[in-house]
Amino acid sequence: MDSTRPSLPCPFEKVHPSQLIRDDEFYMWQAYNLAIDAWRQDEVPIGAVIELGGEIIGSAFNQRDGTRDPTAHAEILALGQASQAVANWRLVGATLYVTKEPCPMCSGATLMSRLKRVVYAVPDPKMGCLGGAIDLNGLPQSNHHLEITRGVLEKPCLDLLRAYFQLKRRED
Repeated sequence: MDSTRPSLPCPFEKVHPSQLIRDDEFYMWQAYNLAIDAWRQDEVPIGAVIELGGEIIGSAFNQRDGTRDPTAHAEILALGQASQAVANWRLVGATLYVTKEPCPMCSGATLMSRLKRVVYAVPDPKMGCLGGAIDLNGLPQSNHHLEITRGVLEKPCLDLLRAYFQLKRRED
């Protein structure tokens, strides 16, 4: 991470749900909190967590600008952590929670990693590839298909993204 990048104050507060109910909303709140961390480092506020057996085995936020790496998307970084955690590139039975529908690169990586599910908050009709602009998961010749859940905590995640881009447009 480039330590010379200034932090960017974020007007949104992190949410700390009860640890007792580990459902889709619980894990999406974890991803949302990571999106806030991204904002604070002046990165596009997208967060991702990967859950397996009730435990988070990978978590990250976008780091493209700070690392100057076009592949440093939250999903890719979290997939890498999860693969290391289970010592296998196949993440069978795991679920990815991400605050915005995955792009072409990340959608392909979710399929290639053999995740069980992908849960995303905000659809992306321009670049989303799990039902938005296109649906890579729907390719009939693919040897793996994901379970997809859309719209979990869509409003707070969308509000965060919109506010960030409104602020960035004002700066430009």
